[in-house]
Amino acid sequence: MLKVKIVRLNQNAAVPAYATRHAAGMDISACLDEPLTVAPFTTALVPTGFAIELPDGYEAQLRPRSGLALRHLISLPNTPATIDADYRGEVKVILINYGKEPFTVNHGDRIAQMVVARVDHVVFEEVEGLSETMRGAGGFGHTGV
Repeated sequence: MLKVKIVRLNQNAAVPAYATRHAAGMDISACLDEPLTVAPFTTALVPTGFAIELPDGYEAQLRPRSGLALRHLISLPNTPATIDADYRGEVKVILINYGKEPFTVNHGDRIAQMVVARVDHVVFEEVEGLSETMRGAGGFGHTGV
């Protein structure tokens, strides 16, 4: 089990938690003094009230919650958002409202998921060419629908 340090910057903040035993992501909740309304086709930066310290070689990814996306067209515009191991500030979530109606976020609402993942650093080896494959340089839509 990986240990991640966490500090509540606001005593009313909810600590990230897995909703089920097999959940990959932890639910992240809004930490607000008053409700926040996200107008259609706008973004809002939502505080969570906590900061984390990840071990070297790890990142935290913030992802949308499927229920908010399905019911309200609420997502994260930079998904997955990355929290680097050396970041020590408050975790905040950028929400975007793709819907036609305003969406109100209340204190304690679960607004995103957080997945902690291992990160490998790479070293590029510059070469004259790449190996051949069946796909080759075929890109977007190349393999069909």
